[in-house]
Amino acid sequence: MITILKAAAFLLGLLVANVAFAHGVPSGDKLFIEQSIGLQLGPFVYLGAKHMVTGYDHLLFLLGVIFFLYRMRDVATYVTLFAVGHSVTLLTGVLAGTAVNAYLVDAVIGLSVTYKALDNLGLLRRWLGFQIDTRAAVLGFGLVHGFGLATKLREFSLSPEGLVANIVAFNVGVEIGQFLALAAILIAMGYWRRTGSFARHARAANLGLAAIGLLLTAYQLAGYFGVIEEGP
Repeated sequence: MITILKAAAFLLGLLVANVAFAHGVPSGDKLFIEQSIGLQLGPFVYLGAKHMVTGYDHLLFLLGVIFFLYRMRDVATYVTLFAVGHSVTLLTGVLAGTAVNAYLVDAVIGLSVTYKALDNLGLLRRWLGFQIDTRAAVLGFGLVHGFGLATKLREFSLSPEGLVANIVAFNVGVEIGQFLALAAILIAMGYWRRTGSFARHARAANLGLAAIGLLLTAYQLAGYFGVIEEGP
């Protein structure tokens, strides 16, 4: 439990130090994206993978999704649903120019982390009196996660030359990054599950995830209402 609290405190420190988090794009990457003309498949694959492995909101949600999944078939099912949702809205959001408020969509992404943690604990079913279809929820939140990055990319001056191919390449990179990140998470979870501490601390870990999700949501809502301002 102490470890979870330390992790939450560390994350809070990161958020206070840098408002442009989660779907923020580093200035160097932003400059490259805006100056790219024509096909840039390799670089866009790299940028997509980089976004996923450094996008801790995605990783926290995936951690919640696979936390109590022990069969690879189940892991593959849920991760595929998330990937499909994420891909659909990333591609359509950028190419169709769908506008969504960045603060609000990231607030919902924070709630997705809290939802999965509470679902893992069985608290949502107890509070609501029924079980939400977890597969539908993971697909739905995947759609929201995709909009998160699409909204940020829409803020850039994207060249129309090679745009479709570059965005598809970016999405391929996102899925590659997701696979690599998921592999690391599964390896770490596999070691943890073989220890006695997993049974003792699984509940605390999910409570920590729920708290972090609420923190992310509150932070984004503060930005939406003008309590904080995004840095340069």
